[in-house]
Amino acid sequence: MSNPLVRRGLEQGIQAGRSQTPAPSAEQLDQMYRMPSAERPTAPAERPMTYDDVLMKTAFCFAVLLAGAVVGWFMPILALPAAIVGLVLGLVNAFKREPNKALILLYAGIQGVFLGGISGIFEASYSGIVMQAVLATLCVFGLMFALFRFRVIRMSKGFTKFLMLAVGGYALFSIVNFVFVLATGSGGARSVEISIMGVTMPLGVLIGIVAVVLASLTLVADFQMIEDGVKHRIPERYSWTCAFSLMVTLVWLYIEILRLLSYFRSN
Repeated sequence: MSNPLVRRGLEQGIQAGRSQTPAPSAEQLDQMYRMPSAERPTAPAERPMTYDDVLMKTAFCFAVLLAGAVVGWFMPILALPAAIVGLVLGLVNAFKREPNKALILLYAGIQGVFLGGISGIFEASYSGIVMQAVLATLCVFGLMFALFRFRVIRMSKGFTKFLMLAVGGYALFSIVNFVFVLATGSGGARSVEISIMGVTMPLGVLIGIVAVVLASLTLVADFQMIEDGVKHRIPERYSWTCAFSLMVTLVWLYIEILRLLSYFRSN
């Protein structure tokens, strides 16, 4: 859900990538070696980011997240405080211009505790729902990656602006609704019953469908962000920013699918 904010950090990386000396080729390295020491050009301050960098950083973040999820699964009482702390850390990381490895990994661990706790609670009510949500999340991820990889779907500037507004609006709604639920003890807006063509359902079903679509499109924005970063040869440290954004989106997608499945399982 933080991709529109994280994009700011990537722009910093693109500017840094443009301002630093490109990585020399093999021929250039040979020429540098043969030059007198006083004439040798300065080596680049940091090597450019690669897809492997993003992959490794993302895998590391999810390893930390899964470790936290184990704690949350056996201690679901920690889910609520972890959700609040995770929200704060997520906003801090999203607004930082330079990626902070320690804060990103701390967010992954705290978010994992929340994820494990809420998953355990849902699993206790609807046996097997966690595995269904995990498989559905992986399927959506695979589908969106394939659509992006084969250029079926791409993010134009206009659509990116629309997505930023839509995700920002949904994030604001989620925070307000979360506070309302905590303050009143009610089910919030999602529990309101509506009727469509004679079918009665919770408003949460429609909200969940919209959220899954937004999260899926945000995945495409993440893929675009990573591709742009590699293309513009941004510094390697920004692979942490890309990994953070991808992790946030996948966690958001999983939670929305988990919640959406619960509505259908409760009927």
